[in-house]
Amino acid sequence: MQLLQKLVSFTIHASVFVLVLPLVSSSQEHSKATTHAGHKDSSHHKQSQKLLFEITLHGFLLWASLGFLLPVGILVIRMSHREECGRRLKILFYVHAILQTLMILVATAGAVMSIKNFNNSFKNYHQRIGLLLYGIIWLQALVGFVRPKRGSKARSVWFFVHWLLGTTVSILGVLNIYTGLQAYHEKTSRSIRLWTILFTTEISFIAFFYLLQDKWVYTKKQGVILGDEPIRPSDQHISPSDTQKELMVKSC
Repeated sequence: MQLLQKLVSFTIHASVFVLVLPLVSSSQEHSKATTHAGHKDSSHHKQSQKLLFEITLHGFLLWASLGFLLPVGILVIRMSHREECGRRLKILFYVHAILQTLMILVATAGAVMSIKNFNNSFKNYHQRIGLLLYGIIWLQALVGFVRPKRGSKARSVWFFVHWLLGTTVSILGVLNIYTGLQAYHEKTSRSIRLWTILFTTEISFIAFFYLLQDKWVYTKKQGVILGDEPIRPSDQHISPSDTQKELMVKSC
């Protein structure tokens, strides 16, 4: 009888244990799953923040190199065309060289960051133009280092190639900044309206100053008669009385 009671008691306890164990296990698994999901969400948030920072930094480097240092360097070297003093020419040339060297280094840093951190499948225009752009930038640098001396036959050919590569880099650089802003908008869903307006304003000002450089000296000379420049009849007023006196003198 006691054996039967013990058997019944054991059966009841075993049944309760079997029924409660899955509930306890399920609760533990749910707790682990919730904790894992929380860690996963936190990790995903940290990765998103890191990716956003890297994209923003890449865009800043792209703008600093191709949207600022490059055009300012071009404006500086164009200022040297009006200089005749050897010292000032050297200063402007070295400033141009320093700005362009910084541009290459900053652009290279942006390219390395892109290769290291981003998925470069080259399926959009920004990545394709960027790849072409980095190649032309380094080609332009090599051309700049092999500059022939003034007066040599190769100087004119070198100048045309240097000018052509510089113009190409300038146009592609501006275009790639606009495509980069669009890629940033598609990746982050953030508005790029303000940055587009600011960059367009900057490029418009640089283009205006670039065109003004050629006409500034000419504009300043308007209305001024130079000492060694022949005076045309339109430059002075000849009265009828002066003409009559001149004819009388000739007749004498």
